Amino acid sequence: MADFDYYLAQFVDIHGRPKAKLVPAKHKDMIFTTGAGFAGFAIAGMGMEPHGAEFMAMGDRDAIRPIPWMPGTASVTCDGHVDGKPHALDSRVIAKKAMTAFSKATGLTFFSGLEPEFFLLKPTATGSYEVATGSESLDKPCYDFRHLSAVSEFLMELRSALTAADIDVYQIDHEDANGQFEMNFTYADGLRTADNLTYFKMAATAIAKKHGMLCSFMPKPFAERSGSGLHMHMSAGKKFGDNAFEDLSDKRGLGLSPMAYHFLGGLMAHAAGLTAIAAPCVNSYKRLVSRGSRSGATWAPVNIAYGNNNRTAFVRIPGGRLELRVPDASANPYLLTAAIIHAGLDGIVRKLDPGQPCNDNLYQMSQAELTSRGIARLPMSLPDALDALQSDEVLTAGLGAAFVNEFCAIKHTECRELMLEVSPHEFRKYVDFF
Repeated sequence: MADFDYYLAQFVDIHGRPKAKLVPAKHKDMIFTTGAGFAGFAIAGMGMEPHGAEFMAMGDRDAIRPIPWMPGTASVTCDGHVDGKPHALDSRVIAKKAMTAFSKATGLTFFSGLEPEFFLLKPTATGSYEVATGSESLDKPCYDFRHLSAVSEFLMELRSALTAADIDVYQIDHEDANGQFEMNFTYADGLRTADNLTYFKMAATAIAKKHGMLCSFMPKPFAERSGSGLHMHMSAGKKFGDNAFEDLSDKRGLGLSPMAYHFLGGLMAHAAGLTAIAAPCVNSYKRLVSRGSRSGATWAPVNIAYGNNNRTAFVRIPGGRLELRVPDASANPYLLTAAIIHAGLDGIVRKLDPGQPCNDNLYQMSQAELTSRGIARLPMSLPDALDALQSDEVLTAGLGAAFVNEFCAIKHTECRELMLEVSPHEFRKYVDFF
């Protein structure tokens, strides 16, 4: 273990927000033995009370990374323990349980890659935010060099921080909305990928602040623009580089193995419940629409279908692997990984057939045509998705009934709070209308 002055005992709450304590190096051993103690009731989604046991963050010795923007400090990714046992409502514990279940059922490791999209914003004189590259006005700004160059100093510093943490960035681009960017890093086993995404968010928000910007992972900050996705690529193998999801003899021409089709069948069978985890806030459902973006596409799924390189579908098949397109930037990567594994495993166990691929533009298909082809719609709101999750026996059993109850209670409260809010647009529309 390299020498550092401080160690950050770090984990995430139910929303995926990093929580931490800074531990001086002379006391670092406690992180790996008894754990760093936290008041569990103070952490969102742990299902704990103020008179209960401590929440102990137990460090993973294989997940120690330097934090370049905090010189002399290392991050230690932790699992939550209560009363000496892994805590059933801790996100990383839930993900590890799912990874183990996948390995036991298939003899393989679940691999994933996440593609984080985010907005770079700067504060305005009125207390709001605007895109950091303030002159942006293109209807189709995707891949635009001028605006990529405008924040290159931030992007390069972020990439350097990720490299120091052994996260291999292979491409960076300006995305479809003004002020929106994407930074992609190489895939890994599902737990490591979730760790990487969490570190990425920590780095991006801290380094953006250093540059006078806000890095926002809000799914849909601007009504007229596309939202920020967190597309997940999936495969499986005995070791890194293997791909049991690939079969070049696939008669459907998508390069998928029977196992991959069954896993896909599970994703589609549990799509509604999965959406609650993948799109976990009220704002998420403003992204899951077919129209409204000035660029001409929202790039987000609306219907439960899959297709060959079809970016309007719930699952895109880029050849030999699966890409789930419903997750957005606000998703907790550990919970997302776990939910996807349990849904896919159900498909493998029951040998579910996902049906025929749809290679048409789903945004342009009429409801009559969708119905005739048996293509259902994703939930249109968070309450609908939460109801689907609570009624999904496979996901509830996999994630844990206690966790599902806690998650849904928190999210239903969020929905009720926002329903009571009167937005400026709502006020302008109705104040002198009726």
